[in-house]
Amino acid sequence: MNGIVADDITGANDIGIMYAKAGLRTDVYTLDAWNPEAVAADRPDVLIIDTNSRLDQPEEAYRKVKLATETLREAGCVKFINKTCSVFRGNIGSEFDAMLDELGASFAVVVLGFPKNGRTTLGGVHYVRGQLLEESEFRRDPVHPMTESNLVSILQKQTERSVGLLPIEIVERGAAAVRAEIERQRSICSYLIVDVRDQDSLRIIAEAVQDEPILCGSSALSEESAVLLASKSEAGVVASNAETHGDGGRSGVLCAAGSLMPQTAAQIAFAKESGIEAFELDSLLLLEAEEKESHVASLIEQACSVLTAGRDCLVHASNEPEKVAETKRRAAALGSGNTDVSRLVSEALSSVIARIVEGTGQRKLLIAGGETSAAVCEALGVGGLRLLREIEPGLPSCLAIGGTPYLLVLKSGSFGSEPFFVKAIEHLKEL
Repeated sequence: MNGIVADDITGANDIGIMYAKAGLRTDVYTLDAWNPEAVAADRPDVLIIDTNSRLDQPEEAYRKVKLATETLREAGCVKFINKTCSVFRGNIGSEFDAMLDELGASFAVVVLGFPKNGRTTLGGVHYVRGQLLEESEFRRDPVHPMTESNLVSILQKQTERSVGLLPIEIVERGAAAVRAEIERQRSICSYLIVDVRDQDSLRIIAEAVQDEPILCGSSALSEESAVLLASKSEAGVVASNAETHGDGGRSGVLCAAGSLMPQTAAQIAFAKESGIEAFELDSLLLLEAEEKESHVASLIEQACSVLTAGRDCLVHASNEPEKVAETKRRAAALGSGNTDVSRLVSEALSSVIARIVEGTGQRKLLIAGGETSAAVCEALGVGGLRLLREIEPGLPSCLAIGGTPYLLVLKSGSFGSEPFFVKAIEHLKEL
């Protein structure tokens, strides 16, 4: 059994679908809702634990990843992956260190490139759709602004372990050359970042590292690794029995978006233009005690009315730059930082969604944003997920297990095409 630690729920699903679509049964649990009895009784091929640690302080992230790694090892996992953001947002160094410390290891290969989603690494420098990372939209991330592009430098600033680079020139010589370079650098550095130009790079790297016990980075390498793993496995193709889990008789899909990434903003705009009824959770009103409750109650009433009528409905947090900036300014005056604001909005949005679900019996949901997805899953009591089908690269549907069988799409804020919400809604209706 392969074990994966992911720092948010959308990342857990992102990497999980790489294995599920190769025919390997893949389950995701949150660290808080870990159920060893369920896993022991129905062992998946790939087991993923979401630590929801991206917004934590480094010390807390370290603790969570160390515990998650220990949990996976005790569950019987023999190979490990530390899944992180594809642009190195979060507590990268402390989380990588935690896995190595728990396993008593001294070396891991790190592959961040995700060409299908526009992420490439050349000379250790990371690009997003051809732009330097520091010049991309991630420079303006409200919690983890990425202001440099050299992955070796970014990681080295977060760990006392040494960081090395395996350049693209060696990757393009083939798997044997990559293996030889890994062996040469194993005693020189603790983390070896590998360049990725395209999908062919990932195929070569996957072949070269298939016997490595610890890998770190984005989900992209797993798409190629999963094919190799499945070819050696007796696992059959995972059947999606999602059609046996109804949606309470509702024909509409409930969508929630808390991400401020431009990709999600464009997806919200496209959904509105396509006729999906949308309601804004006003971030400024969340800071006003006297207006918050009436605003939330009105929003819930409107959304329930739309869903009860059988139509699709979208509830999204404020995403206009001016309002977001004003929200941050007012929150700062009240003593709250950007992370506090992010959590305030996610918790409010998740509470709204939970009350809408309670009022309508809704079972099919699309959630955009890692923090929002984690908060909604917690509010709905979702502790485990089984990955079903891929809609777009790194964006799957999944079935909640161990409780109410919600059918979910949990989307990373920066992933997906402009029409993704519309595509995901149609996908959920087909399940």
